[in-house]
Amino acid sequence: MPLLQPIISIPIFTLLLLLFGYIGVPLWLWFTYLATILILFHVSFWIWGIFGAAAVILNVPLIRRKVITTPIMRMIRAFNVLPTISETEKAAIEAGTVWIEGEFFSGAPNLKRMADEPYPQVTPDIQAFLDGPVEQVCRMATDWEIYRRKDLPPDVWDYLKQERFFGMMIPKEYGGLGFSNLAYSTVMVKLASRSFIHTATVGVTNSLGPAKLLLNYGTQAQKDYYLPRLARGDEIPCFALTEPQAGSDAASITSYGVVFRGEDGNLYLRLNFRKRYITLGAIATLIGLAFKLRDPENLLDRGEEVGITCVLVPATTPGVVLERRHDPMGVPFYNSPIEGHDVIVPIEQIIGGVEQAGQGWKMLMQTLAAGRGISFPATCTGIAKLVTRVTSAHATVRRQFGLSIGRFEGIEEPLTRIAGLTYLMEAARIYTCGAVDQGERPSVISAIAKYHFTELSRKIINDGMDILGGSGICRGSRNLLATIYIATPIPITVEGSNILTRTMMIFGQGVIRCHPYVYQEIAALNRGDAIAFDRALWQHIGLMIRNSFRMILLSLSRGYFARSPVTGATAKYYRKLAWASATFACLTDLALITLGGTLKRREMLSGRFADVLSWMYLGTATLRRFDAEGRNPDDLPLVHWAMQYAFTQIQQASEGIFANLPIPVLGALFRGSVIGGWRLNPIGTLPTDAIGHQIAQNLQIPEGMRDRLTIGIYLPDHPDEALGRLEQAFRLSVQAENILKTIKTASRIGQLPHAKPESLIDAAFAAGVITEEAARLVREAERVRDDSIQVDAFTLEEYQHCKQPTNKRMLAMSQDI
Repeated sequence: MPLLQPIISIPIFTLLLLLFGYIGVPLWLWFTYLATILILFHVSFWIWGIFGAAAVILNVPLIRRKVITTPIMRMIRAFNVLPTISETEKAAIEAGTVWIEGEFFSGAPNLKRMADEPYPQVTPDIQAFLDGPVEQVCRMATDWEIYRRKDLPPDVWDYLKQERFFGMMIPKEYGGLGFSNLAYSTVMVKLASRSFIHTATVGVTNSLGPAKLLLNYGTQAQKDYYLPRLARGDEIPCFALTEPQAGSDAASITSYGVVFRGEDGNLYLRLNFRKRYITLGAIATLIGLAFKLRDPENLLDRGEEVGITCVLVPATTPGVVLERRHDPMGVPFYNSPIEGHDVIVPIEQIIGGVEQAGQGWKMLMQTLAAGRGISFPATCTGIAKLVTRVTSAHATVRRQFGLSIGRFEGIEEPLTRIAGLTYLMEAARIYTCGAVDQGERPSVISAIAKYHFTELSRKIINDGMDILGGSGICRGSRNLLATIYIATPIPITVEGSNILTRTMMIFGQGVIRCHPYVYQEIAALNRGDAIAFDRALWQHIGLMIRNSFRMILLSLSRGYFARSPVTGATAKYYRKLAWASATFACLTDLALITLGGTLKRREMLSGRFADVLSWMYLGTATLRRFDAEGRNPDDLPLVHWAMQYAFTQIQQASEGIFANLPIPVLGALFRGSVIGGWRLNPIGTLPTDAIGHQIAQNLQIPEGMRDRLTIGIYLPDHPDEALGRLEQAFRLSVQAENILKTIKTASRIGQLPHAKPESLIDAAFAAGVITEEAARLVREAERVRDDSIQVDAFTLEEYQHCKQPTNKRMLAMSQDI
């Protein structure tokens, strides 16, 4: 019996091993577990001696620090195991807060917390603003008219100022609208669906313009003077950051200012700068300027090199040059170079006063998140919704070979991508706004949003242009997508190159900022704090052990060991998020240990880690939207498509990590059996054609999915507007479809001649196949359909002089506004 006891106990101890590893028990419990095994197997005295010594060393912090931790600290310094952090990187990493992205780095995300995060809705007063002033400003000028004028019409500028569009984020006590981030974002969605120029103009004044910096850091006197003027539009702001030698590496700016004492005894700044790509620069009256401050006489008592500083410069100040503008892809929003030569301003013009001198980089890193996390997602979502609306109508109206092109599987494929990605983008837009409105400043999530929203909108507009074909490439008032297509590279380029955002920021900075222990370890190491380093290191080791177990068990069970916060059709996706997180966290720690400080230079590898992290977030937002909107079963095809697409991106990025980890011995294992197992047991595969077919066909039905996907965009109802005309043709085409089928059937059975149903309307009525009302409906549908698929054509004179043929109906509409 004693011999059988260990054999009987092996399954129990194996289960305990798996359980302890999966949940991550404390170190002392592991030793208790091991001691029980040693007792059971009656091991020799010398094994007990080794076990006892290890137990004392590892469980007594004072001994552990002297024997193990301190030598490890020396080794890390010698071999550069942990990444080093420069001062500019430190400011970027410490900017903002860690939100749910930290859950993914933990390897055991709190799925319930993620499912319960706020998902706000538009309030009645904001809806009134959308239905009133926003609707009106969209009605006042078409996108084509703005392009032909190369500017917003004067009455649009006046209306934007009158209704405080430039002060949406400025509190009401300063004369602004005091909007939440969600409210501002929702306004931007609707403006973007009308014209990119609207969002480029309004976005700067509400995101990176001086107003945001003043709200966060300005002195009370600065707020009292400038914020009301900015809210009213009396001041047109811009922010000058980018330079010829400092694009994505904005910390490398060469513009400088020198502190000096004037003849009146007061302190002043002498500024010299050369900036470019400055939106609204050519017409700005108030310039927010980032520069490096020098104090050669130490008048501020902070040394000669004070650091990056932000200052307010009135555009009328002598030495400011605003004479030129750029032409970004022919898109006519104001974007300009700005120069300043010996520009003198009082030192009180530093945003926040002298106390904020040298703090500009921190201020910028915290404020840039507004543009990245709020403005760009809103603009791109508005574009995605417009493309969804246009392509779904065009696919129904446009016919080839006697069928609506939306019936062809080749068209269904891009239609499905457009719909699925639009659903996902709207989910992530609102989810991110909810976090920011709760006080979070998630810099990593903002970088994810900036990169993926702009890239996904590029995919969507490309698909849209493919579906429209010739109608998409002939510019004019009838073309709804060409100008968006042309403008697409702009948001991809500005506020940080997308390439560097993906390969350096999302994971490169995110792993330090969001990992539970890495930043603590780096900070402790830099301070030489052995106690803090010891605590973080051993907690980190425990995390790695737990995540290794979780990765293996969740992979073998395809996530089913994880607990989902919901039941039903989407529960499996929450479990897969737990599986993805455990794998991501495990690979992250492996890369940190093996690559150390060189990881930041492995940008291709870092980009793949960024993709995994990003798609976990975008998938989480998608699930949150479905739950927040009442788990509508009609939206399940969109959820399934979006989640399967997201996990496919995670699958592909993970394969890239496995195939390219430069680790001796283990690298070959990952490239062989591990990647093979990952492919045999994939976390994600592309959505099926059946799901795509269901989505594409539902998208071509009035109301329902189509309306839910495109809610919140500008929808003109007048048939002289391009979208209004297309919408009318779409509705009538759907109504006429069954009538045309009836005529086609009659033709097939010999009741009518063999010909296209559209040419048999009169014959069908005469033969009693259809009623007079039905015949009238089909004739009107054919007339409107034919009109809607026409493209603009110009005389040579009109084309050469950028004139649009006079449209009396549109002229009457403009006079009515």
